[in-house]
Formats: sequence, structure tokens, C-alpha cells
Amino acid sequence: MGESVRQLAREARRVMRQGPEAIEQQQRVHLAELVAYARAHSPYYRELYQDLPDGVDDLALLPVTNKKKLMSRFDDWATDREVTREKVEAFVADPDLAGHRFLGRYLVATTSGTSGLRGLFVIDDRYQAVHTALGSRVGGVMGARDLIRMITRAGRTAIVSAPGGHFFTVAGAARFRLDHPRLGRLTRVFSIHQPLPELVAELNRYNPANLAGFLSMITMLAGEQEAGRLRIHPAIVIPGGETLTEDVRKRIATTFQATVRAAYAATECGFLGLGCAHDWYHVASDWAAVEPVDTDYRPVPPGQPSHTVLLSNLANRVQPILRYDLGDSVLLRPNPCPCGSPFPAIRVQGRAADMLTFPTGRGEHVSISPMLFGTALDRVTGVERFQVVQTAPTTLRVRLQPSAGADADRVWQAVRDEITHLLTEHKADHVTLERAEEPPQQSPGGKYRRIIPLT
Repeated sequence: MGESVRQLAREARRVMRQGPEAIEQQQRVHLAELVAYARAHSPYYRELYQDLPDGVDDLALLPVTNKKKLMSRFDDWATDREVTREKVEAFVADPDLAGHRFLGRYLVATTSGTSGLRGLFVIDDRYQAVHTALGSRVGGVMGARDLIRMITRAGRTAIVSAPGGHFFTVAGAARFRLDHPRLGRLTRVFSIHQPLPELVAELNRYNPANLAGFLSMITMLAGEQEAGRLRIHPAIVIPGGETLTEDVRKRIATTFQATVRAAYAATECGFLGLGCAHDWYHVASDWAAVEPVDTDYRPVPPGQPSHTVLLSNLANRVQPILRYDLGDSVLLRPNPCPCGSPFPAIRVQGRAADMLTFPTGRGEHVSISPMLFGTALDRVTGVERFQVVQTAPTTLRVRLQPSAGADADRVWQAVRDEITHLLTEHKADHVTLERAEEPPQQSPGGKYRRIIPLT
């Protein structure tokens, strides 16, 4: 593989200490290397880049790709000619193979397909090594108390997720256990499909130093901790999969008396960004690049929300991800973050595909970011989980799971008032709200999508 995890970790910390110019230079080096490798070994990229000059280290010169394009050219996209869609499909059809080496050398991860197209991603050891190495920078966000907790709990990590598939968190944890049997015992996946009392009991017995999972599940566990049924004291809590608001971060930090650092990640790039105490995600831009762009893929200025964001994962060579339309709406911070991180800071407004759009009746449309719904409803007392589903152009169905002991009717009234106010502010007061009888529903990967637009 070349560089070891230890070497990569030292390099990652050195570049961070040297600041933004060194980070940007490192990104250019990694970009040039990956573009050259992709052109040499991937028929898809060789064709796509045929008119580009040699030695490209400027992202703006590269054409845009997306999941649909890459999945349709799967066999040509891979740089290893033994990697084919037929072989990968056969591999992921067996859930017992999650974490095992595909073709004896790769990790395979799938997406749940909530956007309408399931992604199949093949990950090489270099990607895995970079992912692990960048984790060495997380230690700098913890204080002495957190480090003591980490040591006394032997670094045990609990990942609360949906087992039974080849999703990245599950497959990655399984791979680690297979490759490192002794250390692997310190990482365990806890199923979100089991009854909550059983999950709580298992976590109490395990007593993790690190707790990671989808934000909605971490929030539910915070409720169990507040009620005294869950009694764990992790050093660090890493919620992901959904946008973390300031109020929810403070609640989780207070409840667990832990450092909370939200993860901004995707199957396409598991090490993309880490949240700070000021509620910004800092992009690991020495190994990944994000470009906020408008609907025509033109750059969006800092301080303005983008239509989508282009992702480049500069570590994975077997399936290069270069200027890939990720679908998230992000806002790039225009000035240095007060936390002191030298890495670019962004806020994730939500997936562009999750924007709720309503006709106004005048031939126009109004769109509302999913983040605004989250900000509004996260401050409602008594909401354990919510899901807003657009069932018709001007109808929203609201699924609620109240907190234990909360008055369901009062919670609904408060939620309805917040959504009504939000809709009125955006001149969408003609939208009808329905109270659903069913609770929020999970995607196949175990994630609760908070906003589900009309399809």
C-alpha cells in the first residue's frame, strides 16, 4: 500500500499545524496524483479527461460526475479491471460477507437508496488507512477529563446502527474486527432494530468510551440517559447522518457530560468533516475537497447557501470520486472559525433533494430548506423524533414520536404552531398540515429521514 497509517497520521498532524497554505498545497498534490492515476487506469476517466492538459491540480478544470453516471459506467469507472458490477452485486447479496475482503483486497459499502438509486462503492486499503489516520486529529478536541474517560473505558466504541447489510459503518467496523481481532473487540455495533430497553441494557453493560450513530438515535438515547435508564459516560459522542443544531448539540453534551463532535460523512467519503464547538463542520481538505455550487455548477460565494456541493475524495484509487455531485446544500464560512481550526468550515443546510417546494398559485414556487424545519422543531419540548412527509404539492403529513411522558396532543399543537409559523414566513401558508397516526419510518440503512419531499 505504500504509506502506513502511522506515517499518514504524522503527515496529517504536521500539515494541520502548518496551516491553511500547507493544507491547500497538500490537496493539490493529492489531486494531481489521483487524476493521473484515474486517467491511466480507468477507461471512464480516460475518456472523460481526454481533452484536459497533463498534470491537472485544479479542480475547476474537471467535469462533474454523479452517482447515476458512475453507476451506469460501473465497470469502466473502476481502475481495477477485475472489479465489475456483476461481481459486486453478487458479493453484497450475502449480508454475512459484510466487512470481508472483496476479491481478497477491497471493502464494499452500499447506500440505502433513499434518493432512488442505490450506490455500490468499492474501497481500497489506502482510503481505509487515510480514514484511520485522520482520526488521530480528533484527540485534539478532547480535554483532560475526556481523555481519562477514554483510558478508563479502554477506548471501547459503540456504533448504534442498522446491522444486516453492507452499509459503510457496519462493513467498516466488521473489517476492523477481522483485520485486528484484539483491537476489534473494542468496537461493537449495536442494532437499532431491537427494543429500546434491550439496547439501553446492552449499552449499560458495554459502557463505551465513544458513542456514534445517527443523530436521531443519539437524541433518543439522550432521552434515556436523562430518564436515568441509560447510565453511560462516554468521552466523546459523534452523531452523524443529519444536521446537528446548536440546541441539540448542547443537550447531548450536557446529558452525557461529553465532547460532542458531529461527523459530516458519506459512503463516498467517510472522513469528510468533523464538527467543532461552534457548530461548523471542518472539512479534511488535505484529503477531500468540497465545492459549493449553484444549479449550473458555478461556484457559490462564501456565506451563501449552495444548490449542491461537489465532492472529491482524494484517497480512494480503485473508484476515484472526483467532482461528484453529492446533493447537499452547504454554506462555506467566509472568515476563520473561532475554534481555531485551519480547515475550511461549512454548515450543511440539508440535501438539495430534501428541499420542500410548494406552488404559490401564481405560477411560481417557494422552497424551504430541511434545516429550517429541524431548527424549528428541535426547540419544541417533548419531541423525541419527527418526520415531515410531503404527500401532495400543498400537503405535509407530520409523523411524531413524543418523548416518554409527554402529552402527545400538546406536543402536536406546539409542532403545528412552529411549522405554521415557518410556512407563513416563507409565504406558504396555504399548505395543509396533517397529523399522522403512524410514527416516523426508517430507511433500509436505519436512518430516519426528517424531511421527505414529494416524489
